[in-house]
Amino acid sequence: MGKVIWSPAALEDIKDIHDYIAKDSVDRAALFIERLIEVTDGLIEFPYSGRVIPEINQTSCREIVFGAYRIMYDIISDSVRIASVVHSARDWQPK
Repeated sequence: MGKVIWSPAALEDIKDIHDYIAKDSVDRAALFIERLIEVTDGLIEFPYSGRVIPEINQTSCREIVFGAYRIMYDIISDSVRIASVVHSARDWQPK
């Protein structure tokens, strides 16, 4: 597999997550985001390790869960594109 590509929307999501956690602890926020990114690095070797996103039901649209967050991604030829990072309590629907 090639590389992990972060969409602008996903980067905004992790910035918002960081800012929310940082209200209590800047160190915890930084550590959480670092670990979230490390989890996505594993997708380079195992892009099909995530489950198919139930709301979309397409083989190339998958997600992994980290803490309370759904990391949604697309498999595109030799790369993985992180599309969004959504809190699992949110009622997410595809656009």
